[in-house]
Amino acid sequence: MHIEPGMLVATKVAAANLAAVGVLSVYLPSLIKQPSLILRTLLAALFFSLFMQLFHLPVGASELHFVGAMPIYLLFGFIPTLFGFGLGLLLQGLLFEPGDLVHLSVNTLSLAIPLIAVHYTLGQRIARLNVLTILKLDGAYYAGVTLMVGFWLLLGEEATPLANWALFASSYLAVVAFEPVFTLLLVKAIAPYAQRPLLQLCLDLPAPLATTPARAG
Repeated sequence: MHIEPGMLVATKVAAANLAAVGVLSVYLPSLIKQPSLILRTLLAALFFSLFMQLFHLPVGASELHFVGAMPIYLLFGFIPTLFGFGLGLLLQGLLFEPGDLVHLSVNTLSLAIPLIAVHYTLGQRIARLNVLTILKLDGAYYAGVTLMVGFWLLLGEEATPLANWALFASSYLAVVAFEPVFTLLLVKAIAPYAQRPLLQLCLDLPAPLATTPARAG
């Protein structure tokens, strides 16, 4: 889901910077007011960076990554995941791919906008957590990510063949097929221990599995 350096001119990158700051600033007060969300954000960033490093492959117009979006979202909550994506991309750039820092805001928006859309639609209506539910979340989320990548490619200085974008978009079908099973197994393995104080501090399990009252963030 990375947009390669040089694809966008400086003015478009600057506009993306403003958009990313604007999006994150809306949720910043909620993050600051709840110290537990800061810890969860750091954990979300760490796991996101780990997942990204475990598997990444150039495909078509961009790259196929194991983002781990739904495990992170369901374990840590919306706001930690939102900020964790940005921090995780920053960490990736600083440690592994300095060139990607140019498009830090662009790539953050590619992950953040679909997450916001999924959270306020499907994410607010989780009645039962099973493979089908997570499949819907994953399908909607990664469709959004591939559309965001297509949007940036349309703004690029060089024309990108539609076939290249389609190859990239179709590659995420493998993630959509694998991630729901991985997510469900992981969340269900952790759920029996949800009442332990340390896990209550670190995690924000969805209501269908957690016995804690409401989701924070």
